[in-house]
Amino acid sequence: MQPRDLSAHTVYQAGRGIEEVARELGLDPDDLVKLASNENPFGPSPAAVEAIRETAASASSYPKASHADLTEKLADRWDVASEQVWLGNGGDGVLDYLARATLEPGDTVLVPDPGFAYYGMSARFHHGEVEEYSLSKDDDFALTAETVLSDYDGERIVHLTSPHNPTGKRFDLDAVEAIADETSDDTLVVVDEAYGEFADAPSAVELVRTRDDVAVLRTFSKVYGLAGVRLGYGVVPEEWADAYARVNTPFAASEIACRAGLAALDDDDHAEKTVETAAWAREYVYENLDAPTWESHANFVLAEVGNASEVADELQHRGVIVRDCTSFGLPECVRITCGTEAETERAVAELNEVLSS
Repeated sequence: MQPRDLSAHTVYQAGRGIEEVARELGLDPDDLVKLASNENPFGPSPAAVEAIRETAASASSYPKASHADLTEKLADRWDVASEQVWLGNGGDGVLDYLARATLEPGDTVLVPDPGFAYYGMSARFHHGEVEEYSLSKDDDFALTAETVLSDYDGERIVHLTSPHNPTGKRFDLDAVEAIADETSDDTLVVVDEAYGEFADAPSAVELVRTRDDVAVLRTFSKVYGLAGVRLGYGVVPEEWADAYARVNTPFAASEIACRAGLAALDDDDHAEKTVETAAWAREYVYENLDAPTWESHANFVLAEVGNASEVADELQHRGVIVRDCTSFGLPECVRITCGTEAETERAVAELNEVLSS
């Protein structure tokens, strides 16, 4: 007995963690700065931490009430019906739900290259096929309607990332609408706004309110600092509301995650500090790093450094962990997460020394 043929499936490569690098290099974890996974440098909202502590004692209960409370709160925030909010175990869980609700075996999805590997992974898990549209460094990684439509061939799902990972670029709302207009009536346009809070731009949820072919993905992992509890959500067309109960896993968003999410949504100070610090860090990197960068609308900056693997390895020995973007098909680039002011200044100083040696 063997598993089915998985040879076409890719492996998700996460950024390296502090403990992993510290063990490998024999360093003190407290001396390391991790700017590789676009995590919140301030950690979770203090209100969310307190909610997690308070909820721990009731972790034996299924999250029925908290799930409903969080769904209602998110629906109110986005001015949609509660049934349009699909909670998931991280944003990737919502991607799975959308694939289950949309794909028949053999259907195809269109994904960005470079881009988040899980778009294609989820499609293949659900017996779909994957095609790509290319983002070109020569074109400054521009995200336009034509970028996508030039490679569109009737795919069932088109994945857009705005802001995009790892470039930090974003789609204008007019471009998203043009893509939805020009694709088939049977195509769902999924806009991944995991980094949406960092972008000074309207959300594609505006389109979801009036269309039946656009869905938006959001997460609590970034601005809210809850990556470790795994909580994400989708905002889907009103016509899709009934599908959620037929495709979701039982209580995928845990009691602890839901209560933490509810608390985090009310902590505006934490979110504002995170967004403001990311904006400062992006400008600091642009102005002080001795390497070409691209304007970013997220909490990271992509930089061209030559041999990314060698540079990232040398930085690790100096106690700074950044993301080698070779796995994204960009072997000459690293992605630097926006840290605190001290972390960002240290990362830029160390990287400049590596580049000058």
